[in-house]
Amino acid sequence: MMNHTHDETAACARPGAGAAVWRRASAIGAVAAVSLLSGCATTQDASAHPQDPFEPFNRSMYAFNDGLDRAVLKPVATVYRDVTPSVARDGVSNFFANLGDVWSFVNNLLQGQGEGAYNSMVRFSVNTFLGMGGLFDIASEAGIARRKQDFGQTLGRWGVPSGPYLVLPVMGPSTVRDAAGLPVDMLGNPVSAIQDIPVRNSLYALRFVDTRAGLLNASDTLDAVAVDRYSLMRDVYLGLRKSGTADDGRIEDYDDDAGKLPPDGGVK
Repeated sequence: MMNHTHDETAACARPGAGAAVWRRASAIGAVAAVSLLSGCATTQDASAHPQDPFEPFNRSMYAFNDGLDRAVLKPVATVYRDVTPSVARDGVSNFFANLGDVWSFVNNLLQGQGEGAYNSMVRFSVNTFLGMGGLFDIASEAGIARRKQDFGQTLGRWGVPSGPYLVLPVMGPSTVRDAAGLPVDMLGNPVSAIQDIPVRNSLYALRFVDTRAGLLNASDTLDAVAVDRYSLMRDVYLGLRKSGTADDGRIEDYDDDAGKLPPDGGVK
């Protein structure tokens, strides 16, 4: 988690404070990168879609991601779904969602959303202590809504424009602003604090595979109905990132699968 302090000079004298200062610098760099890239985007020629001036690059990156998914990611996710009991998959999903509530708490605070921060704090506390470390989502059963937020949304709350649509390697749909926020999101992920590298990488891989397994039905449906998969995914992603944004500047909630169609009835 990011460790903010009022006196960086004094902080540097404490163990681990150098990392806190570096993380603050990363956040500032992210904002600067967004501003620079957003400014460069205004020099691009107009394209068929006003939010997609990088469409040739984006389509080539989408083709790369799609090839990687069909060759590796989808087969691995299919095996994971087929051999792992439903209750175990639900536990894995709940565990990572519970960890995500920690970072949502920070971003809700940074956005000045008191209710969202309170919900995130209560959800994490309840699910961690009563839900066996987050394996069971007791908070949702109790009606405590998840207010998921990331640093890209926080930048939007601070007035940073989203910038053009951008497809990232492996990560998929994004925008210039959301891409600039990713390094901070990675630092804010509690898994990143694990010092045992094999354990940390195993958790990253498990989360990735579990997320992909949850989208197997959706990708099959997309293959069947979409004439232009790229355009559909772009429009859905941009729509989800904008939907729910109120006039008071509150940033929408969205899940990790933003930009992709939801599974038909879920994957069990």
